[in-house]
Amino acid sequence: MLATTIRSPPSVDDYTPLSEYQSQTPESFSGGKPVLHFHLKGAVASIPKSQCGTLAIFPADSPAAENAVASTNGDTEGLVEQKVDVFVNSEHFTIFSEKTESGVSIPYPSISIHAVKQVSAREGASTPAIWMQLEFSDGGADDDDFNMVELTIVPASGEPPQTAQQLYDAIANCSNLHPDPTNGDEDGDEENDYDRIVFEGNMEQEAVEGFTGVLRGTADGGLPPPMPGSGGWITAENVHEYFDEDGNWIGGSNGDGEAEELGDGAGRTRPREEVDDDGVNGDDAESKRPRVE
Repeated sequence: MLATTIRSPPSVDDYTPLSEYQSQTPESFSGGKPVLHFHLKGAVASIPKSQCGTLAIFPADSPAAENAVASTNGDTEGLVEQKVDVFVNSEHFTIFSEKTESGVSIPYPSISIHAVKQVSAREGASTPAIWMQLEFSDGGADDDDFNMVELTIVPASGEPPQTAQQLYDAIANCSNLHPDPTNGDEDGDEENDYDRIVFEGNMEQEAVEGFTGVLRGTADGGLPPPMPGSGGWITAENVHEYFDEDGNWIGGSNGDGEAEELGDGAGRTRPREEVDDDGVNGDDAESKRPRVE
């Protein structure tokens, strides 16, 4: 994402104050004025001299400020400074310089890092400031070629000490409203791998075109087997083929209209004495564990 250059100074009237927004239920959560989370006047914004030309308020030919230096990867270089007004709103992070009659609206996903740090003031003492790492790309989220800018914003000398922290919190809150765009080719496919049932082996039924895991019934109108290798479904319509009126198993159709017969002993309940005396069907009495009275 790229920053948008603006030529007219923003006004607080262009936004809905956060306190007003939180005090009432809006008629709609879409449209309307952006919400102003924090406004800071007369701040000093600076970037390293080598990064000038990326943002409109820092032209490529901007001179470095006297006694203002920045350290990048151990190297010391001059800083370019501009006095700006800051508008932290729900849509963009906006700064405007009256001197250059220009400003920039920065998309929150382009703010990769922001932090509170101590910087040296011109009077010799240190003061809290906001340091931001901005990454701009005109190729979208998939572009690996970024222009990186290190932007520092120091509140005006008359501001309270907690101003930098308040500015940090406002940026963090608005950044949460604009999460980084995700690449659907990575996480999405991995999650979708588990949103369906996969059967092993071949299914005899024909799949319904346009649907995943939906099979056609049998030619006679019956239902397909519930799982591969099963014999079919017992439903209210065919239950009489398997059980009599007393609930006794009578078997199912074998394809010739005759009931299938079960093996010896199927459907019969054996008394306990028969099991105790005969072991397992009377054939393996020695292998049965002895009863303990």
